[in-house]
Amino acid sequence: MISGLNMANIDEYIINALKEDISSEDITTNAIIKENDILGQAQLICKEDGILAGIEVFKRVFEKIGQVNFKSNFKDGDKIKKGDVIGILIGCVKSILIGERTALNYLQRMSGIATYTNSFVKELEGTKTKLLDTRKTTPNMRIFEKYAVKVGGGYNHRYNLSDGILIKDNHIGAAGGIKKAILLAKEDASFVRKIEVEVENLEMLEEAIEAGADIIMLDNMSLQTMKKAVKIVNKRALTECSGNVSKDNLKEISKTGVDYISCGALTHSAPILDFSLKNLIII
Repeated sequence: MISGLNMANIDEYIINALKEDISSEDITTNAIIKENDILGQAQLICKEDGILAGIEVFKRVFEKIGQVNFKSNFKDGDKIKKGDVIGILIGCVKSILIGERTALNYLQRMSGIATYTNSFVKELEGTKTKLLDTRKTTPNMRIFEKYAVKVGGGYNHRYNLSDGILIKDNHIGAAGGIKKAILLAKEDASFVRKIEVEVENLEMLEEAIEAGADIIMLDNMSLQTMKKAVKIVNKRALTECSGNVSKDNLKEISKTGVDYISCGALTHSAPILDFSLKNLIII
C-alpha cells in the first residue's frame, strides 16, 4: 500500500499513462542527452497554496521508469504554499525528463481535487453532515481521484457499479415503480447490502420508506422540500442530498438535517494545483 492506494492496482494505470506519452522514444531527450549514464538533480516546486495529494504516485512514476530516486519533504494531506520545495529528484537525467510530465499530471490533478474538496469540507465544519464524491470521474483516473477526495477530508460514495446498490430514476422506470425496484433488489442482493433509492418528490419518498429503503437520495429538491423530507424520514433511513450542490449552498443544505451531501464537482470541476520540475542540474 502507498498512502491508502494499492500498489498493484495503480501500476497498470501508470504504465499505460507512460505509454500514452511515449509511443516509441522521447526524441527530444535522446537528441539532447546522448549518454544514458548522465546523472542530474531537479526540484519539485509548488506554485500555489493548497493540499498535497499524490506524492507517492509521483514517486512511483519514476520508480517504474527506473534509475531515479525521489526524496519528499512533505506527505499527502499536508498544507503546502507557493514556493515550497516539495522534494528532490536525483538520478538518470533521461529518466527524469521522460517521466516529468506524467508524474506532474498525476500530482497536479490529485492535489487540485484534494484542495478543492477541502474548501467544501471547511463549509461543513461544525455540522454532522458528511461530504461525498460521486462516479463523475475522469475515465481511468477514478482510483486516484477518489483517493484525493479522502485526502481533502471528504468521503467516498460507492466506487463503482459493483460496489453498492443505488436505484435511480431509470431503474425505477424499468422496474415499473419504486416498490417493485426495491423488491427486486432485495430478492437478488445479499442481505449485507444496503439499498439506496433516488427520489424526486415527497410522494416517491413515502413509497421508498414503505418499501424499506436503507438510504434515500433526495435528488434536486428545494431546501424547503428537503427539510420536509428529512422530517418525514425521521431517521428510518439515512438521507443524502444530490443535485445543484455548490460551495455556496452547502451550509444551508446541511441545516435541513441530511446525513450526506454528494457532489460531482469535487472530481469533475476541480482545477489543478500547479507544480513545476525546476532547476535541473548535472551532477
